Amino acid sequence: MAEQKSYHMSPEDFRRHGREVIDWIADYHENVARYPVLSRARPGEIGDSLGDEVPEDGEDFTAILQDATERILPGMTHWQSPGFHAYFPSNASGPAILGELLSAGLGVQGMLWSTGPACTEVETRVLDMLADLLGLPEAYRSTGSGGGVIQDSASSAVLCALIAARERDSGLRTNRAGCDGTQVAYCSTQAHSSLEKAMGVAGLGRANLRQIAVNERFALDPARLAAQIKADRAGGLRPIFACATLGTTSSNAIDPIAAIGRICRDEGLWFHVDAAMSGTAAICPEHRHLHDGIEYSDSYCFNPHKWMFTNFDCSCFWVADRAALIGALSILPEYLMNEATRSGAVFDYRDWQVPLGRRFRALKLWFVLRYYGVEGLRHHIRRHIELARRLVGWIEADHHFEIVAPTPLNLVCFRHLGSDELNERIMNEINGGGKIFLTHTRLNGRFVLRLCVGQSHTEAEHVERAWELIVDAAQGIRERGM
Repeated sequence: MAEQKSYHMSPEDFRRHGREVIDWIADYHENVARYPVLSRARPGEIGDSLGDEVPEDGEDFTAILQDATERILPGMTHWQSPGFHAYFPSNASGPAILGELLSAGLGVQGMLWSTGPACTEVETRVLDMLADLLGLPEAYRSTGSGGGVIQDSASSAVLCALIAARERDSGLRTNRAGCDGTQVAYCSTQAHSSLEKAMGVAGLGRANLRQIAVNERFALDPARLAAQIKADRAGGLRPIFACATLGTTSSNAIDPIAAIGRICRDEGLWFHVDAAMSGTAAICPEHRHLHDGIEYSDSYCFNPHKWMFTNFDCSCFWVADRAALIGALSILPEYLMNEATRSGAVFDYRDWQVPLGRRFRALKLWFVLRYYGVEGLRHHIRRHIELARRLVGWIEADHHFEIVAPTPLNLVCFRHLGSDELNERIMNEINGGGKIFLTHTRLNGRFVLRLCVGQSHTEAEHVERAWELIVDAAQGIRERGM
């Protein structure tokens, strides 16, 4: 009887092609600085190159990998390029990529402790270690009343915090009967848009998000927050939640955590701190002051996938009272019941998030922490901050440019003197050249250029080149009479 074809990749072929993939990734990271940072693909171009049909017979893996080079790479905006200065970084590193590979190879679905004891316990231990490293309150450790969990993003973290606040305020009534439109939440006008989206998803209504004005440093004004809470109570509404941002997306502004925290304590609001990128800086003792007042918080998140060399997705989220979070999100059908869950001695992280399923994200984070160590992480954080400050000095010394926001860490907000149109043209010309990628924001109604120093492999030479390109582009536009 003829042997039946399995169609699976054999272990021998997996080893051979796996080496090809590792070599491909290593070559990519070695040469990524040579590619145009911003993809030059036209809409639909990449999709059209892939064809419309699944092949009837399987294809050779080497040919597939070759197509990845020829068809996929032209459609990539290269986030791992040292010339990527846009948005905030979304970093990767060798240890993180290998940890992700190992996680994919294990293929665990860690929804329950019983479906992946190591998946759960590594995550718990890593989040405890990070809480210590960041100087977070003792309550955030799993040995206290709270604990940490890895979410896919800070957007999911703030949604979970908001739902927990909603249910704490209503005594779980809104989970059963729905929202009544009287619960309100607060953030600054500079807070991330994910909070507005979360208000809609959580059923609280985007109109019930109060966006509080900021001061001259683009940080939330506590006096205005207190006044708005008072006004809302007088109007028959129920303030339940406030979010402070430690490093806003537009300008890296630092909200006054202690002042906001005291207001939340006195008014009984759930206090969430979104430190998506800038929380990483607290690994360095000289930046631990960023967390002054963190003891008032009910929840906190930061993203290792931004500035801690751990590839997307990996957002660390802590709560001071895990019972409030679990009570808001837990649903336990019979088919998920098991002895470990009944014992109450384990964490089932499905109860700490919106989806049921979850990947072994902690593995890549564990690899990064062990490979770099505390000093390795601090070295790169300090280096990026130093390079940003060096850039600030160059901008301040050039009479054509101005700094338009404080630079507490690694994001520099600046503009060329003159019109918004001039600044936008400078940005577009630079991005069209392909050597670096910048993005913009608006502060006080003005078009502002943003340059973030945070990509894993960005060094002094790359920041120097970026500034030279900016100066040259501006000079060329001035000479052409813009």
